[in-house]
Amino acid sequence: MAIENADIEKIAVLARLQVDPNEINDYTNSISSILSLIDQMQQVDTNGIEPLSNPHDATQRLREDIVTCDNQRDAFIAIAPATQDGLYLVPKVLD
Repeated sequence: MAIENADIEKIAVLARLQVDPNEINDYTNSISSILSLIDQMQQVDTNGIEPLSNPHDATQRLREDIVTCDNQRDAFIAIAPATQDGLYLVPKVLD
């Protein structure tokens, strides 16, 4: 697929990008070479080749949902500097 300078200018307008007119030829050459490489890759025969593994195909090992430590709320409340009705009291930050 050939791309021309006018295509680059149109893409820049649609993407709301400011492209320096002196660099349009460089962009055209770069994108053309990328599209040429894609065309070459499309022509490769991939019949009989298995796809690589995909992380979305994996399942996650899950553990049982059981409590592993005791409730230490009373111990934490006991060492707090200020509490009231089981809640921590903190200094007022905003007026």
